[in-house]
Amino acid sequence: MKPREVGPRSQRIVAQERRHVAPGSQSFSLMAGLAMARGTGSTLIDEDGNEYIDFIAGIGVGSVGHCHPHYVEALKRQVERLTFGSFTTETRAKFLELLASVTPEGLTRIQMFSGGAEAVEAALRLASAATGKAEVVGFWGGFHGKTGGVLPLLGSEFKHHLGPFMPGRYLSPYADCYRCPLKLRYPDCGIACAEFVREVIRYQTAGEVGAIIVEPIQGTAGNVVPPEGFLRAIQAIAREHGALMIADEMLTGFGRTGAMWGAEHDGVVPDIMTVGKGMGGGFPLSGVIATDAIAASKPWSNPSASSSSYGGNPLASAAGLAALEIIVKEDLVTNAERVGKVMLTRLEALKEKYRCVGEVRGRGLMLGIELVRDRTTKAPLPKTVTQALYQECLRRGLVAMTYAPSIRINPPLVIREEQALAGLAILDEALGAVVREHGLQ
Repeated sequence: MKPREVGPRSQRIVAQERRHVAPGSQSFSLMAGLAMARGTGSTLIDEDGNEYIDFIAGIGVGSVGHCHPHYVEALKRQVERLTFGSFTTETRAKFLELLASVTPEGLTRIQMFSGGAEAVEAALRLASAATGKAEVVGFWGGFHGKTGGVLPLLGSEFKHHLGPFMPGRYLSPYADCYRCPLKLRYPDCGIACAEFVREVIRYQTAGEVGAIIVEPIQGTAGNVVPPEGFLRAIQAIAREHGALMIADEMLTGFGRTGAMWGAEHDGVVPDIMTVGKGMGGGFPLSGVIATDAIAASKPWSNPSASSSSYGGNPLASAAGLAALEIIVKEDLVTNAERVGKVMLTRLEALKEKYRCVGEVRGRGLMLGIELVRDRTTKAPLPKTVTQALYQECLRRGLVAMTYAPSIRINPPLVIREEQALAGLAILDEALGAVVREHGLQ
């Protein structure tokens, strides 16, 4: 495929926007310098008519792809009727009923919000109300949002210079077996990182842990898949200490991993789930899901105590209902599992082809690649190289999170095998160009 450059309409519109937009937007948008005009399915089209296979999906937001006809019609109907307010609507009642029919057993009480961090903070307040304990344990590599209540649970350098942080928040190593923080090897380690959580609770906390929050697969860290038994071990530790296990399913929920919920892969039903991203199919929508007993905890359950002016509004409910109807009717969970397996096999071939590919991993349509200088040391490729890879992909018609050494691939759940493989063929070609240019192999 002949590489192309950013077209004149994109250049003009981007320049117009950047005269006013504040810095700090998402990296992939800033680096692309593209103005998108429209989308359909798993394809984006820029203002100059160039098409791109979408392997980002708004970072997992676009579960049902761009402009699915059922989704479009549902929002059109709703926007003509009622768009805001907290009154009950038939649409919201139907959405909650459908959602409760696919949640893990017992988790049928749902409160809706707009953003991920908002829902996670609400879940932490709920755990505190239910247990009477306010301390929380999270994990290295974790990401739960950027607001004050969850920022201390962000397990990376991202939070440097953003303190001081809210007290009572602690972190423990996640089960990243490729780069084991404890320098051990699975399964001989006996999942030592889970055991380490006990030490964190013993030596770092005040003994008042009300919740352990964990992502079934860590997204921001690079779509890191923990080994079998990790989530079960974390749940057992939570129960030992009278704490609740919160599964942050923002990214892993709604079929992304080839199961409706990421925790299903380890046979775990959490006490509380936080959901979002693909929940609204692109519309800002998130939620906290818990049991009847937990959700009834006061003061969380008092009138207005856990409410949101935007959460569950009529338009958001229409978006959530339409997205979930598509996921269920078109069996996108199975599609994610099947296409994801095909993609993972193709990625394994890239690992054989390029020595800079240190590891490939993933479940469903939540896949990851580690780009390294050396497979023995596992030192990551410099960002100058990975950012060049991002540009090479763009020029060939693929938008993917290839700008960091830990590549994340998460296309819309509607993607078909042919288009997924076409996207990986572009990645292969772009990677080959970068390898040659930088003398990596």
